[in-house]
Amino acid sequence: MNTSTFIQNHVNISDKSINATLKLLSEDCTIPFISRYRKDATGNLDEIQIEQIFKLNKQFEEIVKRKESILKSIEEQNALTSDLKTRIESSFDIQELEDLYLPFKKRRKTKADTAKEKGLEPLAKIIMSQNVQDLQFLVSKYINNEVASEEEALQGARDIIAEWINENMYVRKNLRRLFQRKAVIISKVVKAKKDEEGAQKFSQYFEWEESLNRTPSHRLLAMLRAESEGFVKTNIGIDKDEALDFIENAIIKSKNESAEQIVLAIKDSYKRLLEPAISNETLQEAKEKADKKAIEIFSENLSQLLLAPPLGEKRILAIDPGYKSGCKVVCLDEKGDLLHNETIYPHAPQNESGMAMKKIRSMVNAYHIQAISIGNGTASRETEFFIKKIAFDKPLQVFVVSEAGASVYSAGKIAREEFPSFDVTVRGAVSIGRRLSDPLAELVKIDAKSIGVGQYQHDVDQTQLKNELDSTVMRCVNSVGINLNTASKSLLSYVSGIGEKMAENIVNYRAENGAFENRKQLKKVPRLGEKAFQQAAAFIRITNSENPLDNSAVHPEAYGIVEKMAKDLGIKTDELIANKEKINLVQAEKYLTETIGILGIKDILKELEKPGLDPRRAAKVFEFDPNVKKITDLKTGMILPGIVNNITAFGCFVDLGIKESGLVHISQLKDGFVSDVNEVVKLHQHVQVRVTEVDVQRKRIQLSMIL
Repeated sequence: MNTSTFIQNHVNISDKSINATLKLLSEDCTIPFISRYRKDATGNLDEIQIEQIFKLNKQFEEIVKRKESILKSIEEQNALTSDLKTRIESSFDIQELEDLYLPFKKRRKTKADTAKEKGLEPLAKIIMSQNVQDLQFLVSKYINNEVASEEEALQGARDIIAEWINENMYVRKNLRRLFQRKAVIISKVVKAKKDEEGAQKFSQYFEWEESLNRTPSHRLLAMLRAESEGFVKTNIGIDKDEALDFIENAIIKSKNESAEQIVLAIKDSYKRLLEPAISNETLQEAKEKADKKAIEIFSENLSQLLLAPPLGEKRILAIDPGYKSGCKVVCLDEKGDLLHNETIYPHAPQNESGMAMKKIRSMVNAYHIQAISIGNGTASRETEFFIKKIAFDKPLQVFVVSEAGASVYSAGKIAREEFPSFDVTVRGAVSIGRRLSDPLAELVKIDAKSIGVGQYQHDVDQTQLKNELDSTVMRCVNSVGINLNTASKSLLSYVSGIGEKMAENIVNYRAENGAFENRKQLKKVPRLGEKAFQQAAAFIRITNSENPLDNSAVHPEAYGIVEKMAKDLGIKTDELIANKEKINLVQAEKYLTETIGILGIKDILKELEKPGLDPRRAAKVFEFDPNVKKITDLKTGMILPGIVNNITAFGCFVDLGIKESGLVHISQLKDGFVSDVNEVVKLHQHVQVRVTEVDVQRKRIQLSMIL
């Protein structure tokens, strides 16, 4: 089997598209570049499909590597038969490969090894043949200095048989299927830990039992977390009698004394070897699926957060609210640079609201502020009410933005490099302001795991999580494009073909030589060669370049095509841009090249209509219900405005403008069945909800979107 066939067995993509994609990947082309600028080669595959091919190719390579390792190990033991070699070489199922390798794996000395050393393997083989007429007479031949009694001989033979049954591929394969179909997960409370702090949040799982294949990902991860914290013990199992009946039917072919011994060996093999191994495998498989689902949800939420509507280049006054320690206020210019900072104390215990109002008015006028950004943490609502009482000389938009991850950024390396002279409070307020003007540019500076838009991110496979989140950030950054002259090192590092080191080189070059005047100048950056330029150029924008195409998603390799289009129409290139009437006259078929086909030309024409268009929507002001300031203000039946601030597999959480978010269970998202929460709501979506239940003591709010 070759790579392409292996990939086709997992995805419904043509052989031609797979091979073209693999070729481009082998040439160090990035996924964003391939999906955007090599559509004709791949057959218009999107980023998700290309990523699937990338991952499956990696999986294929890992299987090939594992096969080589297995073959080498067995060969070194002088145990590699031609039949076994053929079976290993023809298998591309990792579990099957491990089953084939199981008898040859290096391991600690087993009961079967001890029995073999005593010379009992021939006895085990005769019993397994199930043709013995006089078992007692046969066993007596094996009593010697090593084996003291008939029972010891039989026990040794059974130990060997138990190991053979454990290594039987047919038995293992079908037991796996039985576990996959019928396994039940049971969790029971650890009585000594029942009353400890933190135990009650897992009380649902103190006595819990359900079919494993019907356990939703979030519930499985919750149970496993409860176990890892020592509050419960979990167990995976199937009906023991059903399992033993299956093995007996597969192994036993007679009804004599040998069969009786084999039955005993089967029971031992199942209890001691098969059940622990297969149940562990089954749980691990279920955990991998749960991880995948949780990572998918996290990735989708992150994507929505990164692509949240930006306000754009405005002068912003940002406030990180607080009570006793005051509200940290910063003023930022259009580029997000810090102009001024100070602290005001409008709330208890100081209650200096009059002085605070004067200061805010003064800053708004002095720094020509166009919008106000307030963090949604402690004292957020009170600060919003305070700001709205101020009589400004001109109308100002007031936004409440998510603080998620701001504290992580403010204490991190990037913030220290950006603001070495300021403390964490100033840095945090700057982050709150910048994430209003451009959420994507600011949030890429924070470890995605710390943004808090997923569940159980610390419980899932960390390598997979990091890879998936990195891919998501890269996908978002490249779908928007970045301004080469204002982008931070963090933002640049996610641009196709750039990476962390090259991003640093670009920033250093910019600092030494001033703003980039055109895309070609990017080639002057140390160590940025032709390949990196090819991959990155179209995802960067230069706003005041002499060539207007430098501020578009048109790739430099297609500039000649656009120039020819303009020439054929008898106009200049800049006269073609945004000129829908002239663009409609272009005959796409006339401009095909070896690398750019009809799909590429159509993309170019589409981009020429609206060059550099930001795919994100514009930011909108949102207002919470002014009568709801704390959980005790909520009453069943209230209809309230809210913002979706987290999405899980079982529903979404909605910010009502108070400390506690409310849960809209998946069953309450809309009338009818919902299989995927993301089909109904998106992160930061403005919604109307009805309060269905308020538990003040447990600080839990149940909501419904079915009004």
